[in-house]
Amino acid sequence: MEMERFDSIVIGAGHAGCEAALALSRTGNKTLLLTISLDAIAFLACNPSIGGTAKGQLVGEIDALGGEMGINADKTAIQIRMLNRGKGPAVQSLRAQADKNAYHQEMKKTLEKQPNLFVRQGEADSIGIDGEDKIVTTHLGLKYVAKSIVLATGVYLKSEIIIGKSRESVGPNGFKNSSNLSESLKKLGLKLLRFKTGTPVRLHARSVDYDQMQIQLGDEDVRPFSYMSDKQPENKTVCYLTYTTPLTHEIIKNNLDKAPAISGEIKGVGPRYCPSIETKIVRFADKERHQLFLEPEALDTQEMYLQGFSTSMPSELQLDMVRSCVGLGHAEIMRDAYAIEYDCIDPTELCPTLELKTIKGLFFAGQINGTSGYEEAAAQGIIAGINASLYNQGKEQLVLKRSDGYIGVLIDDIVTKGTNEPYRMMTSRAEYRLLLRQDNADLRLTEIGRKVGLVSDERYARLQEKKKKMQEIDQKLQKLAKIDQKLINFCEENGENLPKENVKFRELLKRNNIDIFKLDKEFDLFDESDKPYLDFVNTEIKYEGYLKQQQEDVEKMLSNEKTIIPENFDYTKTKGLRDEAVEKLNKIRPLNIGQASRISGVSPADIAVLSILIKKK
Repeated sequence: MEMERFDSIVIGAGHAGCEAALALSRTGNKTLLLTISLDAIAFLACNPSIGGTAKGQLVGEIDALGGEMGINADKTAIQIRMLNRGKGPAVQSLRAQADKNAYHQEMKKTLEKQPNLFVRQGEADSIGIDGEDKIVTTHLGLKYVAKSIVLATGVYLKSEIIIGKSRESVGPNGFKNSSNLSESLKKLGLKLLRFKTGTPVRLHARSVDYDQMQIQLGDEDVRPFSYMSDKQPENKTVCYLTYTTPLTHEIIKNNLDKAPAISGEIKGVGPRYCPSIETKIVRFADKERHQLFLEPEALDTQEMYLQGFSTSMPSELQLDMVRSCVGLGHAEIMRDAYAIEYDCIDPTELCPTLELKTIKGLFFAGQINGTSGYEEAAAQGIIAGINASLYNQGKEQLVLKRSDGYIGVLIDDIVTKGTNEPYRMMTSRAEYRLLLRQDNADLRLTEIGRKVGLVSDERYARLQEKKKKMQEIDQKLQKLAKIDQKLINFCEENGENLPKENVKFRELLKRNNIDIFKLDKEFDLFDESDKPYLDFVNTEIKYEGYLKQQQEDVEKMLSNEKTIIPENFDYTKTKGLRDEAVEKLNKIRPLNIGQASRISGVSPADIAVLSILIKKK
C-alpha cells in the first residue's frame, strides 16, 4: 500500500487537535486527524466545564479567530455564569458547566461533517523527516505523508495513572496511551519533560445530602461564548458549594506516607494552581477548611464531579476522605480520583508561531507544550493550525502579540520563559487585561482571522454589524442633556451633582453612579436593536481614561517589538553581554528586542547593549 498523502496531519483529537484540524481544513488543506480513540475526541477528561477566570477570554478569542470551542460550549452548556461580576470588566470571565457527553458528541459531529478533514483512529508511533515531507507511521504500520504536522497529543505520551501504589500505563479515563512516540521525538532532538496532573472523584448524585450545601445557580442575563450563537444557553442544572472538615485534614495528615504526591513516588511536576487536596492540606496547614464544588457531569448520568478534591491517595482512603466532608457522609464513589504523569516538551524549543525551531513544518499545541487546561490547549491548537496552513502556502506565519490577546500572552510566556510546571492562564499574567476583555475579542481578532482565511462571511458580517451599531450608539450619546427638571431629578436620584450647563449624555455616562441603562430608562435614547451592544459601549466610555493609558503602554512596548533581531545573529561575538544572557538568548533565539527583554536571565543592561548593536547593524 502506497503512503497516503495529505497537506497536513494533526496527531491527537483533544481540544488542541480539534481546533488545529478545523483551522487547517477550513483554510483549504486536505487534513488527516489521527487519534488513538474516536471516543476520546474533545473529551472533558477532568472538570466538565469550559471557561472560567482568564479562560473565558481565551474561548472568546478562539471564537473571534474562527474557532469552534465557543460554539460547541454554547450548544452543550447546562449552566452558565459570569465570574467576578462584582469586580471590574478586566477580570470578568464567562464559565459554563458543559454536558460532558454532549460536548464530545457535538464536536465529533462537527469534525465528521467538515470538508477536507479525514478523521482516523490510530496510534502514531513515529515521525520521520524526508526533505519537506513528514512521514507518520502508526502502530499498525500504516504510513501517511504531509508537508506539515501538528502534534497535539495532550497528556497521552507514556502516561501513567497513579492511585496509591497502583500504576497503570494508560491515558485519562483509562483510554489507551501513546507508548512509542516519545522515543521518536527524542530522536528528532527534542528534550522531554515529565509533568503531572490529576482529577477528582466522581460521586453518585443520590448519595449526596444537598441540604448541608450551598446551592450555586446560573446567571440568566449573560451572553453566550460565541459571537455566532444567537440563543443564550439555558441553565438546566445547579451546582453546590461544600467544604472539607477538620476530620478530612486529620485523615490526610495521618496518611501522608501513603500519598504518592507527597512521598516522592510521583516524579512529575504538578500544577501549582490546581494542587491535590493532600498538597493543599500540607501547604496551608493553618487553614481549617477548603472549598469544594459539586458539579453534574452531564444530563444523562448521575455522576457528580467534586471540584477541588483531586488526589492520588489509595482507593480505600479516598472513600474515608470524601465521607468526612460536609454533606458527603454517605457518598458513593463511582470513579476514583487519580494522578497522571506524562511526557511533554520544553516549549522554549518552539518559535512564537508554535513551529519547532529546528524542523520547519513541525508544530506543537496543547498540553504537550507544558500547559494545562482545555482552553489553553484549544488556543494553541487554532494558532498551530493557522500557521501550519500558512506554512503550506509559503506565506508569512501569524504571531499574536501580548497586546493582541490572552492567546498572545500564553504563547509568548511559554516560548520565551518556558515553564517548570503545567502552565495555567490567569488574568494577572496579562499586563493589558483591560484592553483584552472577553466582550471585545471580535474587535481585536476577527480581522486577523479573516486575513488568514478562517473567518466565514457570516462571522465577518456580524463584526461589521457590531461596529455599525456602536457608532450609532455613540452618535445618540453625543446629544445634549438639557438642564431641566427631568435632569435635575435624575441627578438627585443617582446621587450626582447637576452639571453647570447642558452636557452630552456621553459625559454623564462617565459619572460613578450613572450607567448607560439608567440613561436609556430615563431618557429613552436607544432602540431595541441597540440593546445587545449597550453593555460594551458602557464599559468603553466608563474606562476611557484607563484604556487610553493602557494603549499608550502598548505603543511603548511595540516600539521594542519593531526592533527585529536577525535570525542568524551571533550572540557569542557580542561584547558587553553577560554570559548568562548569551546562553539564554542563544537558546530562545528571540525574534525582536521586546521578546528578548522578557527572557528570564536577560537584564535591562543586556537589552541596552543588544539594542545599540542591532540598530547599528
